[in-house]
Amino acid sequence: MAAGVTAEIDAEAAEDLLVDLVETPSPSGEEDAAAARLVDFFEAHGREVFRDEVGNVRAPADDGVLLTSHVDTVPGEIPVRIEDDPADDVLTAADRGADDHAGSETGGGATAADATAAGGDTRVLWGRGSVDATGPLAAMAVAAVETGASFVGVIEEETASTGAHFLVEDREAPAAVINGEPSGWDGIALGYRGLIAGTYVATSESGHTSRPEPNAIEHATSWWAAVREAVDEVGGDEFDPVFEQVTAKPVAIHGGTSADGLSVEATMDVQLRIPPSLDAGTLRELADGELELGTVNWGEPIPPVMESPRTPVARALRGAIRRADGEPRLLRKTGTSDMNVYAGAWDCPMATYGPGDSDLDHAPDERLPLAEYHRSIAVLADVAADLVGADGGGSGAGSDAGSASDADATATTEGDTQ
Repeated sequence: MAAGVTAEIDAEAAEDLLVDLVETPSPSGEEDAAAARLVDFFEAHGREVFRDEVGNVRAPADDGVLLTSHVDTVPGEIPVRIEDDPADDVLTAADRGADDHAGSETGGGATAADATAAGGDTRVLWGRGSVDATGPLAAMAVAAVETGASFVGVIEEETASTGAHFLVEDREAPAAVINGEPSGWDGIALGYRGLIAGTYVATSESGHTSRPEPNAIEHATSWWAAVREAVDEVGGDEFDPVFEQVTAKPVAIHGGTSADGLSVEATMDVQLRIPPSLDAGTLRELADGELELGTVNWGEPIPPVMESPRTPVARALRGAIRRADGEPRLLRKTGTSDMNVYAGAWDCPMATYGPGDSDLDHAPDERLPLAEYHRSIAVLADVAADLVGADGGGSGAGSDAGSASDADATATTEGDTQ
């Protein structure tokens, strides 16, 4: 697509993209069919688009802002359907037409960016990924086409962030990044805790269970209890927001007598969430210091991130939300996302934004109000129109092209994502 050329996407086409993507299963590692639908969408609107070596969908254009979200979802089958139930508690007053949005309408040839779809639109889309993060992904794809902003749909965010890690190695930093995750259409996520994950492994001699000596399984559970106590001393207390605490969580444990009957074996997969006040090295040393038997194989840590509410991206998002008759909410997320990866590699302003209630991430009742989806497109298109062409992005093609290979604010804490 030539620099400055955009395409209008009406509300029906925007919904078709969303529904098609939600109907297409895309658990981590199986994103091909959903990625193909995204490629078709960009090609149909005259945009350059390709899949890179790891499978990311990349539509390079104006690098004044990069809109990026993930194509993959967690596993789980939720029958995809649209229900119109005004009593659904996921709906807001705006969705029910109880505020200034009541006079707006969707469809009728209006562009998706202009369609707030809040005039009594109580339709809700059910399905895996509708919130995390196919809703944000589709909204960003539409906004990218409408404004000429660069776009990337990355793979495997829910597991190893393979797509994001490849992206930061394969291209230069854009002028700004908006990462797509559910924040609510009026929410802006500025911070995520970091993560370090490891696997504890221990072996002890087998013996009769009447013997008092602890076996490998007992050593595993005792070690983890000691780790929790140790990190509680450095990671904040119960009166601090969760974002400022260390969360220590076992995610899997296996143990028993070995196949040859000569030993007892235990393995435990664990995770430590890292607040901005700490680093992975400190927590790893604390955990290793509690070992009496066994070893821990630690993975590559993901550092925490906390962005300023005064960056150009955050200011643009606040302004766009207000112009859509919303009151911006600044958020700190207790989970981890690809924004951690981008912040660790790229020196540019960024924030996370997207439709959906993050309490429904990975849940059996995951669902997204279509009115909120349309409002988020309007916000994203407003922001992208403000940022495209700025700070080196005005060349249109951006640094990704041609690659094969305001006021004081306090952020509140929400749960989220990985």
